[in-house]
Amino acid sequence: MTQSQTKTQSRSKKRTTPGEPSKAQKVYDRLRALHPDAHIELDFTTPLDLLVATILSAQCTDARVNIVTRELFRRARTPDDYLGLGTDQLEAIIQSAGFYRQKAKSILGTMRKIRDDFHGEIPRSMEELVQLPGVGRKTANVVLGNAFDTPGLPVDTHVTRLSLRLGLTQSEDPVTIEAELQQVLSPVDWTMFSHTLIFHGRRVCKARRPECARCNATDLCLYYQTAEDAVIADRKKARARTQHEGT
Repeated sequence: MTQSQTKTQSRSKKRTTPGEPSKAQKVYDRLRALHPDAHIELDFTTPLDLLVATILSAQCTDARVNIVTRELFRRARTPDDYLGLGTDQLEAIIQSAGFYRQKAKSILGTMRKIRDDFHGEIPRSMEELVQLPGVGRKTANVVLGNAFDTPGLPVDTHVTRLSLRLGLTQSEDPVTIEAELQQVLSPVDWTMFSHTLIFHGRRVCKARRPECARCNATDLCLYYQTAEDAVIADRKKARARTQHEGT
């Protein structure tokens, strides 16, 4: 490990004093100010709408999902409506969302289980939601936090990428990241923390080329500090090389 990496790692592990906000809370406060409009971008009216839209959002943009669900939600409002569509009609409606066969299978399986095991009502706990076909912790957290006002912290690719870049975690596992963030954030902030990181990931901290000049949290960011240290080291090496060549 280089000296700059050691220094940066030391900074990222700096512990807060009792009563001081965690690093994650400081990041959230900064980015919330930068993205005050952060919100869920999937269109929905009911918890069932949101559950279906979130299933459809896998490997698909929210904008495309919203186009697909305009027609879908017009034709299906209850579990029985979805089951009445059947596989062929449902697949035809959601085809442009991608992976439509698997998604149709998950949606129909979910509707059948909601009807048979939950009396036609969407369950309101993580333990029960993840029993539904095609529903993992991320989808369950989206529904809990946005439809039921129950603390939930969805970890998608943006939240994973930014949590790693910022030095909030050293794990790439969404379940681990979720647990680590929940330990250092107030439950009332879990859902909005996720929305805020997603907005920042889409607008500023992009996957291929993060726009660090537009970020207001670079002093808290492990990625930026590491890059800055690398630039400083390169400049020192260049100056030393120039001085050596001049002797």
